Amino acid sequence: MACSCATHYGALVAVVVAFLVASGGSAGVTAARYGPGQCSPVAALVSEHLYNSLFLHKDDPACPAKGFYTYASFINAARTFPKFAATGDLSTRKRELAAFFAQISHETTGGWATAPDGEYSWGLCFKEEISPASDYCDATDAQWPCYPGRSYHGRGPIQLSWNFNYGPAGRALGFDGLRNPEVVANCSETAFRTALWFWMTPRRPKPSCHEVMVGEYRASAADLAANRTPGFGLVTNIVNGGLECNRTDDARVNNRIGFYRRYCQIFNVDAGPNLDCAHQQPY
Repeated sequence: MACSCATHYGALVAVVVAFLVASGGSAGVTAARYGPGQCSPVAALVSEHLYNSLFLHKDDPACPAKGFYTYASFINAARTFPKFAATGDLSTRKRELAAFFAQISHETTGGWATAPDGEYSWGLCFKEEISPASDYCDATDAQWPCYPGRSYHGRGPIQLSWNFNYGPAGRALGFDGLRNPEVVANCSETAFRTALWFWMTPRRPKPSCHEVMVGEYRASAADLAANRTPGFGLVTNIVNGGLECNRTDDARVNNRIGFYRRYCQIFNVDAGPNLDCAHQQPY
């Protein structure tokens, strides 16, 4: 979806003539541009055809997000985070993409057990939480105070929620997340950038999802005591562990794993160990 917003980086370069590998260093919210004729590492791994095959029904008439989650918006947003899907060997990079796509697919899924093309072909169907239970305002957070009349319910691919996430995401990405949270559901590039910000940014004691998937996570004594083992299950713990982890056979966790396994198969990479968080204490 075309949109006019402060974070829009312009159209994706149409012709890919070079592959740019991001430089080393720690993950962070550092904006990056790629010059004419240069392709981001993500675009080198995910073509528009592949992207559309991963999310077969994102533009289905039944999906409220029809036309919103465009390939160009995803690629442009990914350019903001030069370490994303550009750290480690090829298998590691593909596995990180599979994990990211799996998490955002679960958060936005429109699938069901007998859905056409399978339950795990319906990611990116929603761009906003339907009938939120509250306005997701933590009134005790003095650093990121809620703005009157605003709701901080789930929006975008990762379903960004709560004022303590909208505030820092907006500051990092150049929009007022507390006064204008609606932009996450109105501008597709901003929506993807908030998902990638959440993915790339550690919130100690939580590591970032990126750190976990590329092997940079180092368990602390508290992590070891809580059985927070590296793998896709730890990513789920970071995303929604308080509701989904330390319980067996949780349907939401199983749905995330189902998407992840599908994407790993498409990327032709092993899913790795510790796919669930059934025996992990949440953060």
